[in-house]
Amino acid sequence: MTEYISKSERKRQFRREEEAAAELSRLTPKDLKLAPIEDDVKEEIIACRKLKGSSLNRQIKYLAKVMRTGDVEAVFTFLAERKGSSLKSDKLHHEAEYIRDTIVNQAVEDQKGCLKEGRIWGEDYPASEIDAVVVRLPWLNGGDLRRATYLYVRTKKHTHYKELFRMVKAAVEREETQSKLAK
Repeated sequence: MTEYISKSERKRQFRREEEAAAELSRLTPKDLKLAPIEDDVKEEIIACRKLKGSSLNRQIKYLAKVMRTGDVEAVFTFLAERKGSSLKSDKLHHEAEYIRDTIVNQAVEDQKGCLKEGRIWGEDYPASEIDAVVVRLPWLNGGDLRRATYLYVRTKKHTHYKELFRMVKAAVEREETQSKLAK
């Protein structure tokens, strides 16, 4: 899959990481000891406890920056398992949306190119994004993805758009489950 991430998407990712940092700053000392984070991150969390207002907000932004140097996925997983945080599931949801939109955007561009050239756009259009997603998530059926994408682009029926999202989200969740089982 093409790994271009827009500026807006990067900002959304940073915002989710700041939310995780804010949740980390509210951990109890017992939970802080169990957290899978480096010592420098723990020191910044302790520093957050003394602050209020805008200085706390700045410190949380800094904590998120320091947290990015380590394993952010482990932090999201810890918060989901230990504190019932929805940040991990939200992250998976946004990832599925991103993949779906990337697939659809490529199909729309290909359809527009065919219209300009006077060619008929069919279900067998070149879909490098779908191929890349199927390589990353091998339990996804490329034919089903291609069919749902084709039907959505051709008809603009939201049912196909939802179906495409459902398939991608199920695959992303399965990937997450597989990675948990591997650990």
